[in-house]
Amino acid sequence: MTVKPTVNFHQARFLTSAAKLTQCPPDIGAEVAFAGRSNAGKSSALNTLAQQTKLARISKTPGRTQLINFFTMGNMVQRIVDLPGYGFARVAKTTKADWDQHLEEYLQKRQSLRGLVLLMDIRHPLKEFDVDMLDWAVASGLPCHILLTKADKLKRGAAQATLLQIRKDMAGSADLVSVQLFLSLKKQGIEVLSAKINQWLDLSEADADPDSPAVSDEDQIAAD
Repeated sequence: MTVKPTVNFHQARFLTSAAKLTQCPPDIGAEVAFAGRSNAGKSSALNTLAQQTKLARISKTPGRTQLINFFTMGNMVQRIVDLPGYGFARVAKTTKADWDQHLEEYLQKRQSLRGLVLLMDIRHPLKEFDVDMLDWAVASGLPCHILLTKADKLKRGAAQATLLQIRKDMAGSADLVSVQLFLSLKKQGIEVLSAKINQWLDLSEADADPDSPAVSDEDQIAAD
């Protein structure tokens, strides 16, 4: 059996930023997009994945990420994409409308997009925009992996209960949507996330079924 190479996330480097689809890098290879509400922990998750501290900028100001940011994985054909945070960004309505338009164009027209990592604060999951993103992904046949972040903010039992409830809510789309707990500070859940992204960025399976095996409960983290 041939062992497939894994993505070296530690080689992640910033490539470019784009305000709109026409400014994005060439639409070749494979890329995975990270999306989430403002302050859901996107930047922290990206830095943890890459084993770096400053790959993605971490800000205490909600909505700081205003551009589509691209990162290469040591080559030009495997990329991680940091999408603008949505939610309560302190910007003008016209500016926010522009973000929404360009984000929608990217999600609908980007051919190299293989999967979506949707981050949610475990204390406030499945807000309106989260549900909209999930509905769009399922309708488009795009695999989506939910990261329930900041799992240490809940007790262990409450965190597991939230995980199980969201799995139940997503049962009808289990072939496309998977869920896990995640804690950036303790690097808990990183193996599950890495395996998911590795599968999506595997160019040898570009024409294969993008769905991945279900993640077992043993692979999930438990908040302290």
